[in-house]
Amino acid sequence: MPTKPPLRLVLCAPRGFCAGVVRAIEAVERALQLYGAPVYVRHEIVHNKHVVDSLKAKGVIFIEELSEAPPGRHPVILSAHGVSRAVQDEAKVRNLFIVDGACPLVTKVHREAQAHFKRGRRIILIGHSGHPEVIGTVGQLPPGAVALIGSVQEAEALEPDGRDVAYVTQTTLSVDDARDIIATLKRRFPSIHSPPVEDICYATTNRQDAVKAAARDVEAFIVVGAGNSSNSQRLREVAERKGCAAQLVADAHAIDWRALEGVRSLAVTAGASAPEALVERVIDALRARYAVALETLTTATESMAFPLPRGLRPAA
Repeated sequence: MPTKPPLRLVLCAPRGFCAGVVRAIEAVERALQLYGAPVYVRHEIVHNKHVVDSLKAKGVIFIEELSEAPPGRHPVILSAHGVSRAVQDEAKVRNLFIVDGACPLVTKVHREAQAHFKRGRRIILIGHSGHPEVIGTVGQLPPGAVALIGSVQEAEALEPDGRDVAYVTQTTLSVDDARDIIATLKRRFPSIHSPPVEDICYATTNRQDAVKAAARDVEAFIVVGAGNSSNSQRLREVAERKGCAAQLVADAHAIDWRALEGVRSLAVTAGASAPEALVERVIDALRARYAVALETLTTATESMAFPLPRGLRPAA
């Protein structure tokens, strides 16, 4: 047997599922237990095909619009990214059995935006156009009430209009990018109202910090996550900015082995919607090709947990 080349493999911690994702998946599984199949879910409950496919196998039907869900006793669960007021209103009109799977940290941003609007403030949302979370946040308020920006240049282009100004952010942004945009807003609008607690969620921050720490000491990075996962894409970007050759892979089959030729040190992490099973398969694939020396780099410990949505909680 040919000798396998050595590979120092650094496993980032924390990685993978966050409390909001755990809550959303548990909500769907609890609904299946209580009400049986089918359970309807509007959009992907989280951005991960492996998770979606596993729930489909249990009797979950994923729909794009509420009009696809029949009225009746079967629950319709809204995704962890949150939805607009229009979607919530449509559900009431159609008398659907709705379970809100929105991450509580996303709901927090919604409430902040609503409070600023009631106070007559100009609301600036820092986020990525077209992302479901951004669509949901913008949709909490009347059209035109929220100005969406995604770069320092767009922050520079904003002009005062006489109103007090406030900002909120998408929860899965690059911490560094958001910091630069916020600094620009504070320079342009010195009295701008900031969130009482940072909107970028703890899991996003912790996973990016772990990548930064690992990237100082490895040549390459594998981020396990879906291509449409904002937080996974940000992890890849963070690794690249630290000088690593980084790739985002949905699973072990997607690894670009050519990009790893000659690499002797590699770090692995996973986005907040990627299950640990996918990480384990990536490690197994690496072990099949390399003599792996595995180590774990822990930069934070997490204990956050959220209760299930009302209506799905166990009886007291």
